[in-house]
Amino acid sequence: MTTTGARGLLGALAAGLALALAGCGSQVAPGTVAQVTGAGALAPGAADGLTSGDDAAGVPGAGTGADVGAGGTAAGSGDGTSASGGSAGTSGTSGAVGGAAGGASGGDAPPAADPGQQGSCDGFSNTTGVTGEAITLANVSDISGPVPGVFQAAQDGARAFAAYFNATSDICGRKLDVLALDSRADSAANQVAYTRACDEAFAAVGSMSVFDDGGAATAQGCGLPDLHALSVSQQVFECSTCFGTASVTPTLQPGAVPQYLRKSYGAAADKVGVLYINVGTVPLASKRLAEAWEKGGLGVDYVQAIDVAEFNYAPYVQELKDRGIELVTYVGPYQHTIRMQQAMQQQGYEPEAFIQDQTIYDQTYVEEAGAVGDGTLVYTTTALLDDMSNDEVALYRSWLEQVRPGAVATIYGAYAWSATRLFVEQANRLGGRLTREALVGAFRKVSDWTGNGLHSPQQVGSKRSGDCVRFIQLDGGRWKQVSPGDYVCGDLLRVS
Repeated sequence: MTTTGARGLLGALAAGLALALAGCGSQVAPGTVAQVTGAGALAPGAADGLTSGDDAAGVPGAGTGADVGAGGTAAGSGDGTSASGGSAGTSGTSGAVGGAAGGASGGDAPPAADPGQQGSCDGFSNTTGVTGEAITLANVSDISGPVPGVFQAAQDGARAFAAYFNATSDICGRKLDVLALDSRADSAANQVAYTRACDEAFAAVGSMSVFDDGGAATAQGCGLPDLHALSVSQQVFECSTCFGTASVTPTLQPGAVPQYLRKSYGAAADKVGVLYINVGTVPLASKRLAEAWEKGGLGVDYVQAIDVAEFNYAPYVQELKDRGIELVTYVGPYQHTIRMQQAMQQQGYEPEAFIQDQTIYDQTYVEEAGAVGDGTLVYTTTALLDDMSNDEVALYRSWLEQVRPGAVATIYGAYAWSATRLFVEQANRLGGRLTREALVGAFRKVSDWTGNGLHSPQQVGSKRSGDCVRFIQLDGGRWKQVSPGDYVCGDLLRVS
């Protein structure tokens, strides 16, 4: 599970990420989901046994296949409490299959994963990352480094969907095996991990790294289909075999955000302040945000950087008051957000709205901000991740609980789950025609992908930024949607 420190320092560590995506970081209130009725119902004995690779060593649940796939009795003899059955596979596949079988006999069978349209398996041949038993998928995410576990949720999301799929389904007789690789929040480590992915995996899914630029050329060079959870760098955007399940064009901003604010706040939208942490690429991204908001009809009157080491926010709040700013947005980690909001409270400054991106859609923020966080407005691209009436949210959370008990559902995990689902659908459709090249070609045709209702429509193939968001607001310690319908959509605004 992502640590408190990881969540808190994300904005500072992953500065370029937080803004290049117009805010695509998220945590929600943790909820232990041992069982979910209806969609997402899970055999109690079904664990995944999926994580392989040595780079994730030391992270709970991320060992070799022998670590997680062993310990079983005879295949299918599950007692409903553990992943029993099957011998230890080198990457955990045997444990996954045995655990699923054991769980099915020890409790209610899990719902079948729908792999989409089935292509003919005639002509299917093994290749790099594909054996007669398994298709290996790499996940390259920041697990160790300055903020340990910062993107553990992305690996967990990929593992969770693979576990769900393996319980009842296959692709031309093959199960999924997730090769967990640690990019260590380092460009060089990212490149090393992708070198291994090229050699050992058929494709990469759900990866999440602050410095994902390191492996982009490597992935393209070996023809590796690379379907990120969220892509960050210009290098990934330009990589011909790389895609983001959450699509991002660096110079396109969703007009739905300023358009909603204008409609909701009227004249107050003429006096907008944009403040941001002065680190990494945040200044450029923040200026792009301000430019987009102006093009979207807002009056941006104050754009101000705040040094990462600054503790006295009073002068910035005074400037907001002096300028008569009515809508305030801040870009940075949630501790700095709280610092800003505390300074606002101390000076009796109450703007019409305090707005931030998804980086503070986080239960830790809710708990630490307390009363000063109440009323905070956030725009997000996912479904509400505690909305168990959403079948895909319920499914994701139920299987996440299996692969990492107590883990928090996050935007990174949700998009990694979605990426793995998209791989399955496209690979299954190709059937016997499945090759790396054919899969890349299939990804290029994907548009309006919602991950089965888990997030807003994403233009995966064209890599064009999504144009739909939903607004949620913190009210009495709970996030509630305040925008109408599922999402509000608008034009994409081109910025410099």
